[in-house]
Amino acid sequence: MSGSADLLYVPLWCKSNYSFLEGASFPEQYVTKAAELGLPSIALTDCDGIYGAVKAHAAAQRHGIHLIIGSEITVRVPDSPTFSVLFLVQDHRGYANLCSLITTGRRRCKKGESEVSVHECCDHAQGLVAIWLPNAVSKLERQQNFKFLGMLKDAFGKCLWMMICRHYQIRDPHIERNSRQYAKHCAIRTAAGREILYHSAAQQPIQDVTSCIRQRITLSHSKNLLHPNASHELIESRKFLTVFSDDPGSVHATFEIAQQCDFRLDQVRYTYPEEVGGDALTSDEKLRKLAHAGAADRFKGQLPEMLDQQLDRELKLIGELGYSSYFLTMHRIVKWCEQQNILCQGRGSAANSAVCFCLGITHIDPIDMDLLFERFLSRERDEPPDIDLDIEHERREEVIQYVYRTYGRDHAAMVAVVIRYRIRSAVRDVGAVLDIPEPELQRLSKQLDHHGQITPNDFVKVGLNPSIHSYQLLIRLSNAIVGFPRHLSVHPGGFVFTTGAIHQAIPVENATMADRTVIQWEKDDIETMKIFKVDLLGLGALTQLHRCFDLIRQHHGISLGMHSIPKDDPDVFAMLQKADTTGVFQIESRAQMSMLPRLKPRRWYDLVVQIAIVRPGPITGGMVHPYLRRRDAKEPVEYPHPCLEPVLG
Repeated sequence: MSGSADLLYVPLWCKSNYSFLEGASFPEQYVTKAAELGLPSIALTDCDGIYGAVKAHAAAQRHGIHLIIGSEITVRVPDSPTFSVLFLVQDHRGYANLCSLITTGRRRCKKGESEVSVHECCDHAQGLVAIWLPNAVSKLERQQNFKFLGMLKDAFGKCLWMMICRHYQIRDPHIERNSRQYAKHCAIRTAAGREILYHSAAQQPIQDVTSCIRQRITLSHSKNLLHPNASHELIESRKFLTVFSDDPGSVHATFEIAQQCDFRLDQVRYTYPEEVGGDALTSDEKLRKLAHAGAADRFKGQLPEMLDQQLDRELKLIGELGYSSYFLTMHRIVKWCEQQNILCQGRGSAANSAVCFCLGITHIDPIDMDLLFERFLSRERDEPPDIDLDIEHERREEVIQYVYRTYGRDHAAMVAVVIRYRIRSAVRDVGAVLDIPEPELQRLSKQLDHHGQITPNDFVKVGLNPSIHSYQLLIRLSNAIVGFPRHLSVHPGGFVFTTGAIHQAIPVENATMADRTVIQWEKDDIETMKIFKVDLLGLGALTQLHRCFDLIRQHHGISLGMHSIPKDDPDVFAMLQKADTTGVFQIESRAQMSMLPRLKPRRWYDLVVQIAIVRPGPITGGMVHPYLRRRDAKEPVEYPHPCLEPVLG
């Protein structure tokens, strides 16, 4: 962090829209605006979480801004309203403590709520700066303020501060006077600040409407529940110094606090947990042993030379990149599914791997199909492997709970999904805030494209006059919050595993569904942080296949599995060529059924082409008709260059 402390201040209390309907700006907008204003640092302090921290971190790296990781933590004391204390991370120990504190508060409460005790705050003091906020001063009795400030002072020492806020509100002078008295009595230094809820004053109406949604009130009945002015925006140092011209020391304190917070999110070093057993083998040795044993079983001891060579090549790269334990985890889950008679199947680019094939994760021989391993994993891309495991959907929860039992909730949690506003949900929630009648909102919602925006023409189409003021507000505010985070949900099946306690690396909270815990970051965040994800996905087609296998065994005495389904049954291909595929997974859509009589699949690989070519990319790229003509020998096959024939052939 650079700059003159005499000229700069640091906003230490900024809540983004990842405080879920409280802040009205994205984390990236705060960082970009801070860079434009010439601020050296900015703290992101969303409520009881660090949901937007990775996005802010990425933006801070782009703009050269010093980002301070923090959170506004909800504190509960007996027989009193909850209040908040601000915590800012100084170092890696402080980051682990903040994540643990957030997890403690979230895990004891139902989804969407959190609370910790003052004692728990004190227990997690190391590596954190604590800032007593004005809401505590106004909510707690005088003796409670003295008591809890004394407890925090004992735990945090010089890292405890009192924030003095000026929002031009009628109670500001009274609260500030009391705050300064408490600070003087407890020998706590003061820091100047504001509760920042948006990067620009233009966002205030959006903050008003999201606040009404959060509090489940209409705008007309909001009374004193909304902020009376736009003083919650991010402002430049010169303006902030003007607001606190009588107390430059408290302004300077913000810079001093920022200098104490050296932690950066890229200091979090992720390592996948080692999969070790009682045989004293390393994970690399164990993976090699299992892969070769699986290969011998697949080929009844007659291992093809090309597969043997491919296995060695893949195992060497997997070992070099440190991914052996990841493959062992997938193998463990697949083997458990087999023992429980649960049908599962690896899919996607994992089918390009001979190791996955030999471990039983996939059932397609990549050598026989001439598949390219590098599409799945390569040294040059520097990306972790991503294996999606489809599981018969009616039994997937058994597998999920097995994972929790096996690895423990201290080392495994599911990945989050942030549910964001689309236009229909935005119109519904904003319309309710504006008191627009429900029948009108329903008519509008049916008219809207789920991924689009609302326009005056949409009102006209359902017989409403778009010039009415409340409708104009509905258009403007609904479109403005499209893409805003609304609440946290859980990924369809993504798991994260950690070597150390997961709640010291990423906060964990309860999902709505019983017995599920979820981290506070979503898929894009963990990719940015280069954290491995294991996907356990439900697939109804596997449930149907399992039932088919059971029927065949019961009535014909034939045992089939994913690896033993005949691939060249002429009766099946006769049905396919007639598009008799209703209810057949992946080839039952209208587009697929219309292509089948034209492509006339004769072998299993033809179905691979069929499914791949009926996609928006190949269709709009003009690939379909030339392929069909060349397949029917009506057009010569020409390659742009001879070297491409092995790839395009």
